[in-house]
Amino acid sequence: MGMFERDTEIYRNRDALREDYQPDELVGRDEELERYKTALQPVINGEQPNNIFLYGKTGVGKTAGTRFLLDHLIEDAAQYEDIDLTVKMLNCDGLSSSYQIATRLVNKFRADSNQISTTGYPRATVYDMLWSELDDCGGTVIIVLDEVDHIEDDSILYQLPRARANGNLSEAKIGIIGISNDFSFRDNLSPKVKSSLCEEELQFPAYDANELIKILSQRAQVAFHEDVVDDGVIELCAAYGAKDAGDARQSLDLLMKTGDLARDYDTDTVTDDLVRDAREELERGRIREGISGLTQHGHLVLYALLTLEQQGETPVRSRDIRPRYTSFAEQVGVDPLVPRRMRDHLGELSMLGIISAVERNEGRRGGTYREYSTDMDVGMILKALEETVEQVGIHESVSEMVDQETTLSEYT
Repeated sequence: MGMFERDTEIYRNRDALREDYQPDELVGRDEELERYKTALQPVINGEQPNNIFLYGKTGVGKTAGTRFLLDHLIEDAAQYEDIDLTVKMLNCDGLSSSYQIATRLVNKFRADSNQISTTGYPRATVYDMLWSELDDCGGTVIIVLDEVDHIEDDSILYQLPRARANGNLSEAKIGIIGISNDFSFRDNLSPKVKSSLCEEELQFPAYDANELIKILSQRAQVAFHEDVVDDGVIELCAAYGAKDAGDARQSLDLLMKTGDLARDYDTDTVTDDLVRDAREELERGRIREGISGLTQHGHLVLYALLTLEQQGETPVRSRDIRPRYTSFAEQVGVDPLVPRRMRDHLGELSMLGIISAVERNEGRRGGTYREYSTDMDVGMILKALEETVEQVGIHESVSEMVDQETTLSEYT
């Protein structure tokens, strides 16, 4: 008998719970897909495609919905002789400039043996190469820029949608689909870019519990053997997912972790109790990972918010977090950041899901502002902030929660 044996008791196809699994049918997004389909309709009519801007939080089906519809579009367009459709997808994560995007796009159209270097050309030259690749390709070209909010200068977002109008293209009809997790990205675009890139705007809202149940049930049927998943497991994973910002990815991760625990514990079924264990394990990992990636100031901002939370002061505005953050910074001997940089750290913490930020609108006089509170288990956050707590000292609001023996002795 070898060291590794195949276990097949729980899973039939575990990969069906992965993010990149493409189901035959997309559930829980009927309304959004219907609007998306309408926005793509000109392609089948042989007309100039719309530019589409798609936004919503992570894990709400933006990329999956795009792949799903474009696969169908390619298939259906093949029936028409007068439509020659090319689709190119580019994820902009790790690419911050229009220059980088343009060189990557040129290479998407070129053979492996004819790739250009991603540095060293004048920008105008790279754009000229891109126009000639697009015109050589001809027909209808759809370019999908996923995580488009990573691009820091919007030159390419101006050039691409207007290439035909500006006389850079004569053969190709191109449409851009920009996908963003960042709601404010659109507001920060220059008016000329906004008017061309955001011809059609689609927002994907967070999933509710019922939509998550549909998604999880569909995947669980493929992933698990029959009668392995107890009643209520799917509903519990969906309820947690809906509470965690309606993110399908997190719900699927939770279901997979639960299945993995069932396999590790050698049980015959996947139960509610295992869901709770899996959630705690994932949560702990997520907090640890999220917090370890922060700078010292990120830690100080979080510790300040946490102590305010424990005193019942939250949800709280950044200006009310500031005095405590400043005093913590002084205690460890670093200069506090200016308010705007401090707010950036709050934004990052909220993006990581460690704290929650709620937008408030006071009408014309008060303007809009955000209020913050912690979203995660306070004990888990404190554990991950151990080093910061030691450096700053134990604030009275958390003294009962910090392990008395190990740390208190240093401060008494």
